[in-house]
Amino acid sequence: MFENLLDLDESVFLALNGLGDSRFDIFWLFITNKFLNVFIYLILVIYFYKNNSLKYSLYLVLTVSILILFTDQFTNLIKYSISRPRPCHEESLYGLVRLVKPTCGGAFGYFSGHASNSFALAVLFSGILSSKFKYISVYLIIFASLVAYSRIYIGVHYPLDVISGAIIGSIFGYLVLIIWNNLISIKNNY
Repeated sequence: MFENLLDLDESVFLALNGLGDSRFDIFWLFITNKFLNVFIYLILVIYFYKNNSLKYSLYLVLTVSILILFTDQFTNLIKYSISRPRPCHEESLYGLVRLVKPTCGGAFGYFSGHASNSFALAVLFSGILSSKFKYISVYLIIFASLVAYSRIYIGVHYPLDVISGAIIGSIFGYLVLIIWNNLISIKNNY
């Protein structure tokens, strides 16, 4: 059964990756670039700072840093424990994968760090800013989904890699949001 799931994952990857068109490569390379995530969330931190004290803003920066550190390290732990090759490193797929960027990345791909970090940030900021922005959750989840899909598009992750990364990142983002809300409510009571 597990082999059937991996075969299906490979088939879906080849179908989705094969849909790529060189006219859109620059867009997907832009979406997958980590600096876009940094830019978007830096703007949200600046917005948060303009509407809150420096102290709370520093708490937010510390919280985000801890979230990314934890999510990223957990992702790497799983990647190296599972040791599933990225599709662009899979010998049986040579010539079938449309690799959009010049390099494939690290040897292992399960699960996607881009997807886990993007979804962790999306869930955390959605929870923190949803009272100020009605549709912030929708925008951030769409953006995180685009980042996750970009990893398939450029040829470096299977669908299961990005789905698992999205789920794990969402869980971590939610857990850190619960901690954030509890800490903020404790500080507000004193």
